[in-house]
Amino acid sequence: MAEQIIGEVTVPGIPVATVARLPSYLRALRDLVARGVEKTSSVELAELSGVGPAQLRKDLSFLGSFGTRGVGYDVGSLAQYIADALGLADEHRIAIVGIGSLGHALANYSGYSQRGFHLAALLDASPDVVGRDVAGIVVEHVDALEDVVAREGVSIVVLATPAAHAQAVATRVVAAGVKEILNFAPRALQVPTDVDVRGVDVGSELQILAFHSQARALAEASAQS
Repeated sequence: MAEQIIGEVTVPGIPVATVARLPSYLRALRDLVARGVEKTSSVELAELSGVGPAQLRKDLSFLGSFGTRGVGYDVGSLAQYIADALGLADEHRIAIVGIGSLGHALANYSGYSQRGFHLAALLDASPDVVGRDVAGIVVEHVDALEDVVAREGVSIVVLATPAAHAQAVATRVVAAGVKEILNFAPRALQVPTDVDVRGVDVGSELQILAFHSQARALAEASAQS
């Protein structure tokens, strides 16, 4: 199994499900730091993160040995270890492609720098958008995508394009050397196996919630009959 070095700690490869929970732990820890809290327990941190204490302890065990029985975790140190495990020691530069309503909202998100990211570029194909200032950045034409990626040192691209254009843009993004894509377009992307794509489909998530709502209603009706 591959190993990852975090500071002076050698950590085995971390399961995908654990990686998905690490940002929640980091957010909770940084909230505690902001409140001036120096120590926390697994019970408190788990509650703040929305998981069970046993799950929290198991996830953290993949990073190393933390905490002292009866004392708890050092908040600042644990936050740093998790940030390093997530690859946040170096700043990641982001480009957003597609500056419609969603792209505007993503561009104006205020939490990038606090989480180790820098919004470096915005791109679109519409003449109504190109050349405009959005969130302090001038929108460039998507035709210049490859040049922008190289010039700005972009390592993550966010796709907020219409579904019909997402694959073509993703193909160009990969050809430009970017290996990490966050996709908001409601369609699956075909990319090489060494490229990571995270999809955010609001419609699908709402459909899943609708399923659970229906299942709950059926269960309640069955219990009452």
